[in-house]
Amino acid sequence: MKDPYATLGVSKSATDKDIRSAYRRLAKQYHPDHNPNNTEAEEKFKAVGQAYNILGDKEKRAQFDRGEIGSDGQERGPFGAGGFGGGQGFNQEDLGSFFSDMFGGGFSGDFQPGGTAGRRTSKGSDRRYEVTITFVQAVLGTTLDLALGEGGHTEVKVPPGLEDGQTLRVRGKGAPGRAMRPGQPGVPGDALITVSVKDDSRFTRTGRNIRMTQKVPLKTAILGGKIIIDTPAGAVTVKIPKHSDSGKVLRLGGRGIAASRQAPAGDLLVTLQVQIGTLAAELEPFLESLAEV
Repeated sequence: MKDPYATLGVSKSATDKDIRSAYRRLAKQYHPDHNPNNTEAEEKFKAVGQAYNILGDKEKRAQFDRGEIGSDGQERGPFGAGGFGGGQGFNQEDLGSFFSDMFGGGFSGDFQPGGTAGRRTSKGSDRRYEVTITFVQAVLGTTLDLALGEGGHTEVKVPPGLEDGQTLRVRGKGAPGRAMRPGQPGVPGDALITVSVKDDSRFTRTGRNIRMTQKVPLKTAILGGKIIIDTPAGAVTVKIPKHSDSGKVLRLGGRGIAASRQAPAGDLLVTLQVQIGTLAAELEPFLESLAEV
């Protein structure tokens, strides 16, 4: 199997962001929906997914770089990537079956260095998925109903503050594992869900704070008053101080990224924009008289 770095077209010093960007670009290019009945594109799509399955996971990437796993994600045997003889195509599952057949079923685990029996099952590979959520869902957190693995729909909790491109891991919702003995199920892999966050025309994010611009009538900006502002968590009434200029920033505590176990809630920073609107008939002559004075 081709080196995962070569498959994604990145160097071994590539950042996580570089790897994620390369994966998205290639996955979109070779996606079956864009290449119907194209076997070559389908194979490339699978290869790209397998490569990202390794490089997109920090732990697996480190294992690959250290030579502990191969480009297929399988552990390397003590005599090279293929177990005996390096490149003979054997892995621990094959060796387990080989010894089980040789000794009439008396071998009850995977082959391990030193002749010991270890795991009796093989973990299935991870499966990758992509979902898109709204900006507000990312701010407040949400629960998604997704079809994962072999067991139908699964509720997946998205924590508050999830950033665009982050990956969620759902244990046991990947490919089924391979059983080493009849009646003994294998351990399934995990589901790795890369989440994309849609832009929102009203809000932008800075760390755990949210920024927005709010139009304020001229009269309210001069005399002060109350206006209703739509925040990610819903509408709130805000008091506007007297003599508020455009560009003045109001801080609404706790109205930014919702609180999580790891961090407190962020704030909502509201930049005021004074809106002239329709002037009263008397106001323009009054302003002209002030200019003359």
